[in-house]
Amino acid sequence: MFVYILFSEKSSRYYVGQTADIEERLKRHNSGRVNSTKYGIPWKVVLLKEVSERSEAMVLEQKIKKRGAKRYIDDLRGVA
Repeated sequence: MFVYILFSEKSSRYYVGQTADIEERLKRHNSGRVNSTKYGIPWKVVLLKEVSERSEAMVLEQKIKKRGAKRYIDDLRGVA
């Protein structure tokens, strides 16, 4: 399982999600088949974390969403 953060330069937005197949999921986002991301195409993966179980992915996804994707990434990079 993967937890991922996507970024759209077009809309200056982040999107957080989870999947077992990141390549297929990114194709879905960039083909307009995901309602919440169809207006930001193209999306790029800016963070990808592999976890062992779906339950772990769900917890991490919620943690990132609660913190905010940009702040979560900045925290990892040590940006003040």
